[in-house]
Amino acid sequence: MNIFKYTALVVALCFGAVSCDKFLDRPAEDTYNEANFYQDASQCIQGVNYLYNSPWYDVIRGFYRVGECFSGNYYLGDSPYLQFNVNGSDKELRDMSSSLWAVNSNATVVYNRLKNTTGVDQATLNMCMGEALTWKAFAYFFLVRTFGEVPIMHDISAAIAAGDYNDLYKAPKEDIYNYIVMILDQAMTLLPKKVANMDGRIDYYSAEALLAKVYLQKAGVTGTLNQSDLDKAAAYAKDVIENSGRKLMENYSDIFRMQNNKNIEALISWHWDASAQPWTAQNSFQSDLAPNGFDEFGDCWGQWAGPSVALQDAFGVSAAMDPAQRNDVDTRRKATMMLPGDTYDYFWTDWGGFDYLRFFYDKNYGPSGSTNASDGALNCQTGAGCVKFLYGDGADHQAALGVSASRMAYGLSTHILRLADIYLVYCEAKLHGPGSSTTDALAVQCYNDIRNRAIPGAWSEVSSITFEQVWKERNLELALEGDRWYDYVRVGYYNPAFAVADIQAQRRNNLGGGTALDDVAKAYYETGVWNGTGITYNENENPIPSESAILSKIAALPFPSEDVVYNPHLDEPAQPFDLSTITF
Repeated sequence: MNIFKYTALVVALCFGAVSCDKFLDRPAEDTYNEANFYQDASQCIQGVNYLYNSPWYDVIRGFYRVGECFSGNYYLGDSPYLQFNVNGSDKELRDMSSSLWAVNSNATVVYNRLKNTTGVDQATLNMCMGEALTWKAFAYFFLVRTFGEVPIMHDISAAIAAGDYNDLYKAPKEDIYNYIVMILDQAMTLLPKKVANMDGRIDYYSAEALLAKVYLQKAGVTGTLNQSDLDKAAAYAKDVIENSGRKLMENYSDIFRMQNNKNIEALISWHWDASAQPWTAQNSFQSDLAPNGFDEFGDCWGQWAGPSVALQDAFGVSAAMDPAQRNDVDTRRKATMMLPGDTYDYFWTDWGGFDYLRFFYDKNYGPSGSTNASDGALNCQTGAGCVKFLYGDGADHQAALGVSASRMAYGLSTHILRLADIYLVYCEAKLHGPGSSTTDALAVQCYNDIRNRAIPGAWSEVSSITFEQVWKERNLELALEGDRWYDYVRVGYYNPAFAVADIQAQRRNNLGGGTALDDVAKAYYETGVWNGTGITYNENENPIPSESAILSKIAALPFPSEDVVYNPHLDEPAQPFDLSTITF
């Protein structure tokens, strides 16, 4: 099973080459091995650092396909993630599963090794053990929301020693959520409230924020909303909001810039190493999301995919619209997706900024100079390009981080839990599903604060909020950050009709009309005149997902086929797990 396949990598990953970033320091490969490492505080910190990147690397493509394609935010042609027919042979799903089990394995082995370490101050050991447990909890949080019922593998070393690792049964989802709560409760007893001079690391409030999100997600897992879980989600979120020291960044787009890799809004992040030592320590998102030629390393191939028509609808804009007529009031739109007419001062700074249409239609423009590697056409049939998770060109990377990017290797951090999310967790926890509303003072303040940042100086504050407002705000605030599908999973637990109706109402297909979109955009670039009358929405490319298809994927995505071959119990009903057997 993939659950165990990557366990042997733990030592190799732990002892990769030294990074140029102190946060990512690792011991040199030829100096240490597992037996003689963890001798002092510095080594313990280095020994946990790789959990912030390497084991997560193969999540990247599944992160987007599951989180954003299923949810309708990202267009990927005839992808099975748009058509709701993904199966156990899908490579990206298999890689995602493998990577999540690798995180669980690696975090467990590191935790156990630290627990048995002597001669190191207890505060450092506790901090490092708390980090490892938080990563283990996050891996299981992805697993249960993605695959539903999965085995609980608490101590992989014990399972290997016992030889029963291919004889495990799935646990019910409720047991898995309770297991995650146990892990995070333990992590919070170990982690410092704040990590002095070590920004970007997991602390007490990072784990507490994740716990709040877990309680909100588990609140409806039995089919009806559990008020106790909602109350706990609200209480933990409130503590993070009021006491963590985290703040919303003033400018939304700044959250995602390299110079802000460790920013005051981020709670948990993947911190990547541009040196790609070892391979899998590096960020490769830009390669999949940016169009050919966006950087000079020949590693971008995302020109055929992009933010969906449905996401444009959510922001109230369209790539088919005259840029001069777009009612573009939400600053998050431009920080999330590029549309014709957009320019960016933080990409291609060595060229005075990035011009979306000039990139496609001026062969003398770009990091490769007169040999601009773009295809010369706006190929994405939604007309939009990603902004989040892109870093720009080599000069942008050098200016921000002081080191060079390279092919499929860059150092832009990926923030997978941030304070704005916890604001909205609190808001939703104070509601009671679709159709509900609240005047709770903190919930209303959180909602207004997020809207005020999104529409600075132009938002008229409200005194009450509805579930539907918060539901939409989660999409606008967190769009393309790999999380939207899990909103549908959460609400689908207790109100499947709402989730089905919302997905079926989306415009998930492309803007048709043959080459009309590219022709219109090129003419606009050359003449300044927009004539979009030939651009139409393609109703028929992908059929509207059926109710049964949506509900089956909300319940669980299929296990990788090879896992089921090794452990046929994965095709059998889940069995209750005795959580009283868990010890730390």
